[in-house]
Amino acid sequence: MADGGFPGQHTTTTTITSSTTVTTNLRFDKSYLVTLPGILKVVQVLCSFLGFICIQFSRFNNQTTGSFFSWISMIAFWFTGILLGFYLFHLVEKFYKIPWLKIEFVFCALWTLFYLIVSIMATTVHDNPHSAAAFFGFVAMAVYAVDCFLKWKAVRAGGLAQGTRVVSKQTTSTVESPPPRQGY
Repeated sequence: MADGGFPGQHTTTTTITSSTTVTTNLRFDKSYLVTLPGILKVVQVLCSFLGFICIQFSRFNNQTTGSFFSWISMIAFWFTGILLGFYLFHLVEKFYKIPWLKIEFVFCALWTLFYLIVSIMATTVHDNPHSAAAFFGFVAMAVYAVDCFLKWKAVRAGGLAQGTRVVSKQTTSTVESPPPRQGY
């Protein structure tokens, strides 16, 4: 039995709406290059390419360390370069249903680890090209680690790689009082 001062029933309704806005036409947008993800991708591509070039100038480039560094740096160069092209031409926005952020997060996490390993391996070879490659490898590792952290934050927030998603939350409360008591 409800007291006269307390409601008999309380209803709370929470409505969460999400709207995704993307433009699906292909277009070149060089302004991506001045965003933080764009700058990170350019630095990743440059460090991967420069590290590869340094290893190729070493007289030990065909040994295990040189081959492994070349393999890691070329996969990073091509994968990140292609992604950079996708972002510049808004292919990522056109195919927004693909989980681009998760793919990039996994790739960045793996290549942070791989660059750590190959850069340490490159420091064990005592020639100047391997030392220079190790430097570029450590820089690439740091940049991939920063990018990995940013992708992790974006994945947790439910963000899109390109385009906008607006999430709004609306809460309504309804209080119903019991009918007046009879017979007093």
